Amino acid sequence: MMKIALLSEKYTPDLGGLAISTGRLGESLAAAGHDVRLFAPSSSLPATIQQTLHPSRVHVTRFGAHKRVDDTLVDWFELIVEEHKRKPFDVIHAYFLPLAGFVGTYAGTYLHIPSVVSIRGNDIERAAFDPSKFSHVMYALQNADAVTTNASELAKKAKAFIDREIHVIPNGVDTERFKPMEKNEALAEALGLASAQAAVLGGGDAALSNIVIGFVGELREKKGLATLLSGYAQVNKRRPATLLIVGEVRAGVDEQALAEFRSANPDCQIIVTGQVPHKDLPAYYSLMDVFVHPSLRDGMPNAVLEAMACGMPVIATPVGGAVDVIENGKNGIFINVNDAHALSEKIMELLNIPERRAELGKNARESIVDRFTPAKELEANLEVYRTIGGKV
Repeated sequence: MMKIALLSEKYTPDLGGLAISTGRLGESLAAAGHDVRLFAPSSSLPATIQQTLHPSRVHVTRFGAHKRVDDTLVDWFELIVEEHKRKPFDVIHAYFLPLAGFVGTYAGTYLHIPSVVSIRGNDIERAAFDPSKFSHVMYALQNADAVTTNASELAKKAKAFIDREIHVIPNGVDTERFKPMEKNEALAEALGLASAQAAVLGGGDAALSNIVIGFVGELREKKGLATLLSGYAQVNKRRPATLLIVGEVRAGVDEQALAEFRSANPDCQIIVTGQVPHKDLPAYYSLMDVFVHPSLRDGMPNAVLEAMACGMPVIATPVGGAVDVIENGKNGIFINVNDAHALSEKIMELLNIPERRAELGKNARESIVDRFTPAKELEANLEVYRTIGGKV
């Protein structure tokens, strides 16, 4: 049994793929018999206040973040040092480079414990260009005993900063939870999908007209908000459809952009569910006819993997980890970044050919079951621990 310190800037119930991925790894390690202690800051706690939780097999410690990032980093480092004195760690694994990666690598070096840092997406694609974070990124990349990432494109970008081995470990998805299922009619009714479409058509058979284009996650500029809205509007002019956003729209300019779009396009039916518990997502995927993910930049998007595991036909952009998962035309479809017209055309193509949707969905499911499971993700991480001297 290994004693593992897992550091992350996000953890459930925080929003986003980082929280989901950290939770998945922690649970997998704990289920395999390892002692996992998770340490993450929380904006909902006052500074200097710690809260220890036992929501599952993972021992979780959240601590209040300061207004000054450097004060938060000091607290994080000292927390790891004190916990190691109380109950020594065998390895420190930090998710995300600038903050968690820096603290984890520094603590590992200071305590003479092997450290692993994991590149997840924005940390190498955006944070590395932030002068206030660049030194943290470089320290982690240079001094960690091992570096992992979830996408081959991110490994290539990391190697532009430092020539060292980068282990590519794709995200896994629970294919027993995320799997094809019958449309959840009760959920559809609760969301107003059928009634909304009937109103658009002025009555008639809502079941025949209730086309749903789906997106899952926090919708914002980086996730292709403008492309998604424009592409959807073009589809809706030709065939009335609902855009189902499972999650939230980021507050501020993105939320304002959606409000302006709605005002300019009153015939468009857009449903924003708000935050949905991760365990409930399969029911929402069951409502979709086509899943779209037109990101400008990305890591390994959990939503794409989940949609594919649910047998959804997926349209995405060839960025980040999507290129490691999707074989264009076989188990999904690629469109160029910022190409709303292409998005609308591919959506219409799939809506008009049900057999094509079914074929893509079947192949998508098979791809995930074969290559992107939590078991494979777990074993790959354990192998990294072994290579740096972890007592697996």
